[in-house]
Amino acid sequence: MYKERVNHYHSTSRFKYISIGKRLLYIFFGASLAAISLQLFMVKNHVIDGGIVGISIILSQISNIEIGLFLLLLNTPFLFLGYSYLGKRFITLSLFAILILSFGSHLLEPYQALTDNPLLVIIFGGVFLGLGIGIVIRYGGSLDGTEVLAILFSKRSFFTIGQIVLFINFFIFGCSIFIFGVKEAIFSLATFFIAYKTIDLTINK
Repeated sequence: MYKERVNHYHSTSRFKYISIGKRLLYIFFGASLAAISLQLFMVKNHVIDGGIVGISIILSQISNIEIGLFLLLLNTPFLFLGYSYLGKRFITLSLFAILILSFGSHLLEPYQALTDNPLLVIIFGGVFLGLGIGIVIRYGGSLDGTEVLAILFSKRSFFTIGQIVLFINFFIFGCSIFIFGVKEAIFSLATFFIAYKTIDLTINK
């Protein structure tokens, strides 16, 4: 689960021979891929992801405020909350990734989606998002504060990290039905599945 991924990918030994500059470059690339997926495939087709990204898309739709602002505002408190457990390095790299994601989403906001074909949106949106998130995790950061929250709650409850993340995402996708419709919620679940399969392939490579 995510806790084990954090311990493995953020360990000192793993990055002993990887410069901070190289790590920042890869994280920049990963966060940029995630921004491309969100703005050029998913958001304008009413397809959402789980976690903070999904909540940000829903709030953006309701308020007509850019998604990038919500990504920054909603993620940052969770990262500071997890500072003592996950460490300064993880928090710093995650903040950098979230800033790139937010800024990238802002830059791409005026552009239309590259396609409105549901199959292409699901495949390319899911793969680009999963690859972006996977690269960020692989090089020591995170793009989603709900995973930090799940880690902290799991230490104080009988639920596992995976169960908490699943519950949060179940609630988010349930809400999306009332905002976007049943069809869009199904597309979102399909995209979510592809994204997380891509994450697993990316970080376990």
